[in-house]
Amino acid sequence: MRWWLWVVVLLGVTLAQKPQIVIGTGGVGGVYFYYGTAVAEILNKAGVVQAQAMQSGGSMENLMLLRDRTDPTRGLYYCGTVLPDAALLAFQGEERFQGKPAPARVLFTMYPNYFHVVTTEDSGIRVLQDLKGKRVSTEVAGGIIEYEARLLMSAAIPGFDPKVHFGKWERVRVAEAAQMLSEGNLDAFFWYGGLPTGSILELAGSLARKGKRLLLVPLPSQSTPVQVLMRRFPGVVDTGVIPKGVYNTRYDTPTLTFWNLFVCPASLPEELAYAMVKAVFESLPTLHAAVAPARDTTLENATRSRNGKVPYHEGAVRYFRERGVWR
Repeated sequence: MRWWLWVVVLLGVTLAQKPQIVIGTGGVGGVYFYYGTAVAEILNKAGVVQAQAMQSGGSMENLMLLRDRTDPTRGLYYCGTVLPDAALLAFQGEERFQGKPAPARVLFTMYPNYFHVVTTEDSGIRVLQDLKGKRVSTEVAGGIIEYEARLLMSAAIPGFDPKVHFGKWERVRVAEAAQMLSEGNLDAFFWYGGLPTGSILELAGSLARKGKRLLLVPLPSQSTPVQVLMRRFPGVVDTGVIPKGVYNTRYDTPTLTFWNLFVCPASLPEELAYAMVKAVFESLPTLHAAVAPARDTTLENATRSRNGKVPYHEGAVRYFRERGVWR
C-alpha cells in the first residue's frame, strides 16, 4: 500500500477512537439547547472529542441518559446541562431515580436560571392561586419543572391536583407553550430559564404587537410556596429578581433562582474531563457571544457549587486548581 494510503488509514483509526460526547440539552427555544450546542462546537474545534448536542426533555432526561446510555467501553459519554435540584435528586437516588442513582459529576457551574410563571396582564392571574381553573402548562411530563411547579401549587392550594384544579392541563415545551399563549390557547405556563429566554422574549414582542403585555407572576421570598421549595432543596435554591427590562414587563418580578450545572458521568476519564473544561474556559468569549446568559459562565462562577452534595469531577478540580479558583 502506498504511504499516503497508510496515512489515511491511520488518521481514520485515530478519528474513530476519539471519545464521543453527547450533550443532553433541552427543547428548542430554551437556553439549554443553544448553550449545549455552543459547547459542542467549542469541544469539536479544540479537537479533544467528537461532540454533539441533542434536544431533550431537559434536566431529568439528561441525567437518565448520563446514567443509562454512557458506555466507556465504546468511548461514549453522555453529559448534560441540568438544574442543581434535579442533579441532587439523581445523585441521591430520589423520585424518578429511586433505587438507581445517576453517577453525576459536575464539570462546571454555568449561569443562573430564573423561575418564570408566564401569563398576560389581561388574564386576571396575579398569584399562584389564580391559576385555579385556568389553562396551564407545566412543561414536559416528568421533568423537574413539572415537579417543582406541583410543589409550588400544592403549597398554594391545599390538596392540589392539576387534573382537578387546572381548567386544562398541558405539558408542552416552552416554545410551544409560548405560541399557545400568544394565540390565546393557553393562560399561563411554568418555565425555568436564563435571562432572557428566547421563546419568552419572542412572546413578549408578539403580545406587544397585539396591544397586550406579558406578566410574570411574582414569587416573593417570604411566601409559603417559595419557603416550601427552599426547604425541599436547602442550599440549592435562592431568591432573585427578573428585571422589568428583560421582557418589558411593568414591574420587576421577585422569583426563585438556581445555578445550572454542566455534568458528566463519574466514568469520564480524568484527562478527558480536564481537556474539556480547559477547552471551554479558554473559549469563553466564543461562548459568551453565542448565548447571552452564558455571560455568567466565568472562572469565578464555575466553582460556586463546590460545597454542594454533587461532587465535581477530579479532572475539573485539577483545572480549576491550576487557575487558582479552587481553594
